[in-house]
Amino acid sequence: MSGHTTDVDVVLIGAGIMSATLGFMLKELQPDLKIELFERLDVMAAESSDAMNNAGTGHSAFCELNYTPQLPDGSVDISKAIKIADQFEVSKQLWAYLVEQGYIKDPKTFINKVPHISFVWGEQNVSYLKKRYEALKKNHFFSDMEYTEDPAKLKSWMPLVMEGRDPNEKVSANYMDIGTDVNFGALTKDLINIAKSKPGFNVHLSHDVTNIKRSPKGGWTVTVKGYGGSRKLNAKFVFVGAGGGALPLLQKSGIPESKGFGGFPVSGQWLVCNNPAIIEKHQAKVYGKASVGSPPMSVPHLDTRVINGKRSLLFGPYAGFSTRFLKQGSLWDLFGSIKLNNIRPLMAAGIDNIPLTRYLIGQVMQSQDDRLAALKDYYPEAKAEDWKLDIAGQRVQVIKKDAKRGGVLEFGTEVVTAADGSIAALLGASPGASTSVPIMVQLIERCFKEQIKTDGWQTKLKEMIPSYGKTLAKDATLANATRERTGKSLDIV
Repeated sequence: MSGHTTDVDVVLIGAGIMSATLGFMLKELQPDLKIELFERLDVMAAESSDAMNNAGTGHSAFCELNYTPQLPDGSVDISKAIKIADQFEVSKQLWAYLVEQGYIKDPKTFINKVPHISFVWGEQNVSYLKKRYEALKKNHFFSDMEYTEDPAKLKSWMPLVMEGRDPNEKVSANYMDIGTDVNFGALTKDLINIAKSKPGFNVHLSHDVTNIKRSPKGGWTVTVKGYGGSRKLNAKFVFVGAGGGALPLLQKSGIPESKGFGGFPVSGQWLVCNNPAIIEKHQAKVYGKASVGSPPMSVPHLDTRVINGKRSLLFGPYAGFSTRFLKQGSLWDLFGSIKLNNIRPLMAAGIDNIPLTRYLIGQVMQSQDDRLAALKDYYPEAKAEDWKLDIAGQRVQVIKKDAKRGGVLEFGTEVVTAADGSIAALLGASPGASTSVPIMVQLIERCFKEQIKTDGWQTKLKEMIPSYGKTLAKDATLANATRERTGKSLDIV
């Protein structure tokens, strides 16, 4: 095995939703591409894309309050919510294409309709939520949103949340009936298996990419360690879609664009309900406001999930800190990522985020009683015996250089691309999986600049994503028609 070098067009690192989406799209755009996918674990989608490691919300900004911050003047900024809603509608188009082409027979294996609710209590928060509703309602993505402070209406939307609650407590909620729950693990496996069924797309599990360096022949030499030792591949294009493991591999490439990036790992835990009667009474994703100093991925939610055809109920996530960059990574991951070129951004971001550090330490120190108390904010009659603790996924938030402060902690996703477009890596976390399709479209535009100009690629892109080249956020008629079509195809109307 060692000593033999294979020439390929594309190497994908990591068998998660990002590599799966990119690999499938490239194979549709140009069927003769030679694509090799490598995953260090022995199964696909076992890290951030796994159903229990991912909130599965189908982030469309319907219920996530961190996407609609209140400004100092009291108004609510909805620009990020509109952007994310737009991106999710693009993702749904590719998923609808999978069903329309017969690649996936039953969309309910990966996507199901689950209402999205934002719930708050207290005079100040109720005032904010009403302003949020009034701002969002004017946009066509959110025109069906409902708002109420009526206890009877609230109980019809979310009985568990209202049962046993103080009737004098000031509460309110936003409601979107067309919310979804997405099993990104199942979708990832479907996309990879579809691509693998075509000639020239090979998947290698239990294979660890150990090095990436410039090839004298052009492109990249990728070193892979597998069952029979190590081998090398010469690839014209490399995508590092390894979740938390992407940063160390990007650093090994040595591209100038990778300099100054660091990572801040955040772990998570769920309380999982084990009482079928309680699970049956809740049918929604209920999101609240994040605690002061907490990362956006820690926004608490009482969450209906549909995994492998079975409904479940989760609450969390409870944030924590680990030096691992992957759930099944090494305790040395964080320390190994520290380089001369990113020490200053790391230190500056650390100083700026002392409240976050304090919050995470507090979360790590929580007892089961503390966790139950947090759950009771959303389900007042919760009993400890009905819930068990489960470990969620590991996320690595991006730290990057900043001219003013030296370094900043970014919440979101970032695609880092070499100047020549021959290598790209995806860093960061939420709302990543939900916006995987538009992220990969942008990557294709950056890294396959000549190919995407051709009639063949343009035609195929518009077949997979009919709105390609247009902005749904600016065209209400097209957005509504698109949502209606994908809703029918995906059986989520």
